[in-house]
Amino acid sequence: MRRPGRRALETLGLVALSAVALLTAGCGTGGLPTGGDAGTGKQLFIKGENGKPSCGSCHTLKDAGTTGTIGPNLDDAFGPGRDQGFKQDTIAAIVAGQIKYPGKAQVTKIGGVMPADLVTGDNVDAVAAYVASVAGTAGTGSSGGNQGKITATGGKEIFEAAGCTGCHTLAAAGSSGTVGPNLDQAKPTKALVIIRVTNGRGAMPSFSDRLDKQQIEAVAQYVSSASKSR
Repeated sequence: MRRPGRRALETLGLVALSAVALLTAGCGTGGLPTGGDAGTGKQLFIKGENGKPSCGSCHTLKDAGTTGTIGPNLDDAFGPGRDQGFKQDTIAAIVAGQIKYPGKAQVTKIGGVMPADLVTGDNVDAVAAYVASVAGTAGTGSSGGNQGKITATGGKEIFEAAGCTGCHTLAAAGSSGTVGPNLDQAKPTKALVIIRVTNGRGAMPSFSDRLDKQQIEAVAQYVSSASKSR
């Protein structure tokens, strides 16, 4: 059994408090998740719902291949609890509660609070089921394998698969993220996009371990061209 670090324990404490609140409130807060399709949840986690920020743009989750650093690392958050006997449906309840009722337990590393209604309706249960099936596991969940490397080749597809839509506004991509710069306003050059994607900056992580040079060139060309067309 692995020994969780201090940060993981602190994060686990926050999600555990959320679980207590949710489980004791029960139906009075909208009820506990009932099922949910993990395969659908995985796609929603990576790409988001209808142009909204994706979970993966802010959270690291090994099975989803996401490396967001704005919110808690979900493998670190739920791994210790899973090791100590948290059941999958309990983890799903925690995740669903945080999505429906974001608050102090979801304060991001740059000082904001996780937005409400990132996913809605049955999609909440789907994302909760997916995260509960894979977060903190040594391997991969039932909905698919580790997708650390992004396989998309087109600029727009890479922009979406990498979770850029969750942090940036870019009209051509239908995204309205507010964590990072508004790309329509910034109109970055291709060279600058290559530097930022390769090296990261501030809350934005480096994508050099998930994208090869050709993919970085492609997404940089897309962003620079699409932003300048506005």
